[in-house]
Amino acid sequence: MFFSRKGETLPITYGSDDYSPGDLVTWDLGGGVPHIGIVVDRKSPQSERYWVVHNIGEGPQMEDVLFRWKITGHYRYFGPAR
Repeated sequence: MFFSRKGETLPITYGSDDYSPGDLVTWDLGGGVPHIGIVVDRKSPQSERYWVVHNIGEGPQMEDVLFRWKITGHYRYFGPAR
């Protein structure tokens, strides 16, 4: 995967403090269906977790979905090396 080759692969955890704005998260939606989202700098008022922007067929959504599905990857990407 691009992010593991060109970015930083981070541990998959279930502690919300381990995920920061800009982090990319991949999930398995079930049955091997992959999904990806980006952690943003707004927090859910209910859970205090950072929201994730993702598109699951209804256009881009910003939601508290970090732990909704099985996490398969956690990455940080800083752009091309200079």
